Amino acid sequence: MTVRTTKRSAGLLLFRHTADGLEVLLGHMGGPLWAKKDAGAWTVPKGEYEPEEPAWEAARREFREELGVAPPDGEAVPLGEVVQRNGKIVTAWAVAADLDPRAITPGTFTMEWPPRSGRRQEFPELDRVAWFGLDRAREVIITAQAAFLDRLAEHSG
Repeated sequence: MTVRTTKRSAGLLLFRHTADGLEVLLGHMGGPLWAKKDAGAWTVPKGEYEPEEPAWEAARREFREELGVAPPDGEAVPLGEVVQRNGKIVTAWAVAADLDPRAITPGTFTMEWPPRSGRRQEFPELDRVAWFGLDRAREVIITAQAAFLDRLAEHSG
């Protein structure tokens, strides 16, 4: 009998206040499956972790792995959990910081591409990051993660 455990991810949602209002930093998922997609292809920088690792530590580790820069210090606003359509549970924190998207050097993953070709190729975890106002962010973020935007907006007043 195979025991199936629920996958968990943790991440950091950077935010900043601008003259145009609240903005969040999202990453566009890398690889060929997401290359031509926009809506639903953006995410909080996050990654999977094992049950014995504290979620907060995983969020900071994954931020560094996904973006290639140190996670910012500052007050961490807990945004709770969401369950994505694939069943993965995602936990996130918001941190006020201003990061230049050009500063990132994304981590990579390897997959067989094209399918059934036997060829393995390397792709960036996130192929780009960008700042979004909340309305635009809601249009492009993974559907379940929109709850993080709502919780951040509540916290920010």
